[in-house]
Amino acid sequence: MKKLIISISLLGILFSGNVFAQTETSGRTEIYRATHTKSTELKHTKLKVNFDYAKEQMNGEAWLTASPHFYPSDSLVLDAKAMLIREVALDKNGSKTPLKFQYKDDFLKISLDKTYSRNQDYTVYIKYTARPNELKTKGSAAITDAKGLYFVNAQGKDADKPTQIWTQGETEASSAWFPTIDKPNQKTTQEIYMTVPDKYVTLSNGLMKSSVKEANGLRTDHWVMDKKHAPYLFFMGVGDYAVVKDKWRNIPVDYYVEKEYEPYAKQIFGNTPEMLEFFSKKLNYDYPWSKYAQITARDYVSGAMENTTAVLHQESAQQKPGDLIDENRWEDVISHELFHHWFGDLVTTESWSNLTVNESFANYSEYLWNEHKYGKDFADYTLMKAAEGYFRDPSNVTKDLVRFNYHNKEDMFDGVSYNKGGSILHMLRNYLGDDAFWAGMNDYLKTNEYGTGEAHQFRLSLEKVSGKDLNWFFNQWFFGSGHPKISYTTTFEPVKKQVQITVNQTQLGGNFEFPLALDVYENGKPTRKNVWVSAKDKNDFYFAVSKNPDFININADGVLLAEITENKTPEQYFTQYSTSQDFLSRYKAVENASENAVKNASTLKTLVAALKDSNFRIRMKALSGLDLSKGDQAKAAISEVEKMAANDPKTLVQAAAISALAKTKDKKYLPLFEKGISALSNSVKASSLAGIAAADPARVASFADKIDLEGASDDLIGELLPIIVKNKMEKHMPAIASTVAFYPFLKFQNPELGTVAEEGYNWIMSSDNLKATENITKILTQVKGQIGDNPQAKMMIVQILRDGLAKKMAVLKANPSSTTINQQVDAINKAIQAYQ
Repeated sequence: MKKLIISISLLGILFSGNVFAQTETSGRTEIYRATHTKSTELKHTKLKVNFDYAKEQMNGEAWLTASPHFYPSDSLVLDAKAMLIREVALDKNGSKTPLKFQYKDDFLKISLDKTYSRNQDYTVYIKYTARPNELKTKGSAAITDAKGLYFVNAQGKDADKPTQIWTQGETEASSAWFPTIDKPNQKTTQEIYMTVPDKYVTLSNGLMKSSVKEANGLRTDHWVMDKKHAPYLFFMGVGDYAVVKDKWRNIPVDYYVEKEYEPYAKQIFGNTPEMLEFFSKKLNYDYPWSKYAQITARDYVSGAMENTTAVLHQESAQQKPGDLIDENRWEDVISHELFHHWFGDLVTTESWSNLTVNESFANYSEYLWNEHKYGKDFADYTLMKAAEGYFRDPSNVTKDLVRFNYHNKEDMFDGVSYNKGGSILHMLRNYLGDDAFWAGMNDYLKTNEYGTGEAHQFRLSLEKVSGKDLNWFFNQWFFGSGHPKISYTTTFEPVKKQVQITVNQTQLGGNFEFPLALDVYENGKPTRKNVWVSAKDKNDFYFAVSKNPDFININADGVLLAEITENKTPEQYFTQYSTSQDFLSRYKAVENASENAVKNASTLKTLVAALKDSNFRIRMKALSGLDLSKGDQAKAAISEVEKMAANDPKTLVQAAAISALAKTKDKKYLPLFEKGISALSNSVKASSLAGIAAADPARVASFADKIDLEGASDDLIGELLPIIVKNKMEKHMPAIASTVAFYPFLKFQNPELGTVAEEGYNWIMSSDNLKATENITKILTQVKGQIGDNPQAKMMIVQILRDGLAKKMAVLKANPSSTTINQQVDAINKAIQAYQ
């Protein structure tokens, strides 16, 4: 599962402790979330389903083959949410014998015909109707709804939206569309017969074994998964898709996209075969399933989901050349979901408490793929941004990685299970060395294949391979909370020609022990020292030096997940940037310079030097710190920035350079900006539009139609928001909707931008723009799961919606016959009701 990313990370602001702070344990009692007790072993699940599009329901028949897990049993208890149960029987070779059952509180309790012993199989038949819209279960921060089965534009009333059906099983929502034991420690093979209108394609787990035309324009597809996996990974997808074929070795690799995106499917997903090869070789364990397909979905309730052999991606995965030339923003998600097919699908978390063995590994796979494909610098940026995401939420510091006291299983899908967990695996890899780490990963997979796992089993595999005791590491990082906060001092002893470096841990609570990379700088050159920190206070390290060191760079390789108090001068940061080979050390130096560019000549030297860095993210960071309207900065950098704007090999850097030139408001750059408007790159186009707005505001409206912001990044929307709102560019209303919806929260972070967002919100809500209004109500409804029980945040969002409703009612009063305004009023009312 890749979590849903809400627009411009506004929820990070909401829950960062600055606004409406709420602690993880507020109002909760200590509890223990035990692994589900297995009394029954599912063996095989056979389903026959068809869909009622008018009622948004599914008619189903299920044959469940099972046996008692260990102790004899005369009953079967299944999860079956919001269903109509029409028939329950024992099936023996097609002959059905009715069985007594009780259906209450979403549990189906079936009395079997006799007491069965361990490994004595029986098959139960159930005829039922799935009614997902009757389900009352709420969503969460990671997965904003829990209906299990979703109908999109089922009656085809929205001409701009395709009709689709898709399922979402994690965490325990598959039981909303078929009766099962909906726990991660159950595993079963499966087959599904899906009867659908012949105009649609289908996708499910495994391989399609047959496709048969039926009467009345219908077709039945038979999908078979012959290897067992968890019920939450079962999947069905139905819709009008283009299917683009690819292959890895002899394994089919398919991409299901809306037909508009068919020409670009291989640009989006085309690295998948190479990823399959890379992960198979790195793990020394070939991809274990019969195919690999990826499908997109409208109105998806999260980011993406690793359904075995049938991965589901939200519609944001679909990009066009103008986006893709900048970067494939979905590539990390693609690698993440693929890696789950080993860590999550092949070996599945035994319980949600041990979610780390699913999500931490998938998170780290993003680093692994980027390191392989694009180099270590590129991957280190991925690691840095993940760590920043973890640090951003103060509540993360109180949570163990493996925790049995969560309030709700959905709470496990957070910055600890993902971001921190991935960083921990990186530290573990660096401590053990590549050979031992990968051999341990292989042993874990082979030992637990097609079964379940937990953190201790992973530890045992690593210990078995490496011969090292790792309890100390797992106790502090997997079964403990927080991270080191480090300060340090240096003392030079001129007689001994020795420097003493004292490292202190300042975090609340206990101490950590860890290896730490130090760079000791003498005469402008670093010498790497690797030390071991074990005490909370006063870890003293002594090194021979020729003179008092220029400075010390702590965590020089960027491996340790820690917060470090620095007291470096701009000159020292310049030296650090100029001499370090490690990405994080260079980036931090440039980051410091970009925040202090006007204060010191050395900061400007750092920024100018970084304009030629081999890493494009560092070049972009340097550009963002420049203000070329200042004479000294223009003199030092403008010539290089002009070259970058025209010729940098990365379009994102070209765009950043254009934005830097735009700060000059110099009309001599108008030809450059006008040329940029015609570029393929959306980022170059947008920065060029901003440049025209700065240099010649009267001309900006004439270029509005040349920009396509559908699916644009949050940064791009933020940059163009003032221009769009000021010039009332109606074409871009839908694109800015998800940003302006949060205008009160934006004001806490950036009052000026928040005021512009409020103006944009009022503009949309005073208009007859159906798409923009739907985007606002969609994002404000999705955020419901992330708010949890925060009454102040709920109140503010409801007030946002009510203010919008009042404006729409005024528009409706002026134009009572408008069908689209009525739709918008209904959408806002529905969003308000979701909070009541």
